[in-house]
Amino acid sequence: MTPTNNPSADKASETVKSLGDKVSETASQLKDRVNDLGRTAADKVEQGRTAAASGLESTASAIHQSGEKMTGLAHSTADKLSSSAEYLRNHDFKSMMSDVEQLVKKNPGPSLMVAGVIGFLVGRTLRRDD
Repeated sequence: MTPTNNPSADKASETVKSLGDKVSETASQLKDRVNDLGRTAADKVEQGRTAAASGLESTASAIHQSGEKMTGLAHSTADKLSSSAEYLRNHDFKSMMSDVEQLVKKNPGPSLMVAGVIGFLVGRTLRRDD
């Protein structure tokens, strides 16, 4: 590139470069924030995973213990709760996310509906209509 004798062109070039640097820096900061939020969410899921498994297992045991009074539906529910507890114990966050991805790929329509409902509920929760 040859030097120009046009100061306004040089100033415009510097302004564009400065703007590009700011956009790049902001994008980098945004990416870091998103990564931090993702890590925080994953950590919270990991912390709650064991507690949730224990709670499900306790509920399944209670339902099984009072089996004389329960119908086949109650036993089926207890079995599903027990199965859910076992799944939570045997899978870490990454493998659970992989399973969710496979489920979404196999069932895109219902997945979009569930995502829409969750988005609506989160939006209602976060709305600042005090």
